Amino acid sequence: MGKLDGKVAVVTGANSGIGLASAQRFAAEGARVFITGRRQKELDEAVALVGEQAHAIQGDVSKLEDLDRMYDAVRSEAGHIDVLFANAGGGSFMPLADITEEHFDGIFDANAKGTLFTVQKALPLLVEGSSVILTGSTTGSTGVPAFSVYGASKAAIRSFARHWAIELAPRGIRINVLVPGATSTPGLHGLVTDEEQRQGFVATLKAQGPMGRLADPFEIASAAVFLASPDSSFMTGSELFADGGAAQI
Repeated sequence: MGKLDGKVAVVTGANSGIGLASAQRFAAEGARVFITGRRQKELDEAVALVGEQAHAIQGDVSKLEDLDRMYDAVRSEAGHIDVLFANAGGGSFMPLADITEEHFDGIFDANAKGTLFTVQKALPLLVEGSSVILTGSTTGSTGVPAFSVYGASKAAIRSFARHWAIELAPRGIRINVLVPGATSTPGLHGLVTDEEQRQGFVATLKAQGPMGRLADPFEIASAAVFLASPDSSFMTGSELFADGGAAQI
């Protein structure tokens, strides 16, 4: 018996990294998993990794028509949702003096707008006792040079969870924020394009936490399974840090 036997889970941004690892873990725990991402080729590869319980739907969470199409597919094939992991998002570095409207809009569209409407449009499908997980960031509560727009978008995620946990409690829906530390994903390594600078960047990240290393995506996925399962049944409105202590000490 898996912790998610018979459950229907939706994981956005599941074509790589934490989303993909979480989809794999959800499926291993018995869930039927719908995964989304912007790039079809990577989604097809992800389905092969997740297994026969995976269903892929290509789309961009910042585009409302894509979300409508995604949930139409979930409604048609499964009829409801037990676990929603609103994980899609991203960011890039830009110093305050150089921030552009395009930079701001791109990050807030993906992280804040995308998360808001991912959850809103799932409401008719979420059943009593379901779990909603939002991906936060340590930068939502700590400072990082040239990363302020990303950090602010993740602070918005934390605020969303506080408000929505109250609104959805009468329906028995729990909402929590999963906060990863620096994790070895394509997204993190892609933040710096020069190889020598990337090595220095990763070394700095490792040094910032008492555990002295990056997380493996499956370590974060284990925390996602906890929040998705009945093991966390008395948790809502919370932030669960899986950050190697980086934002704690």
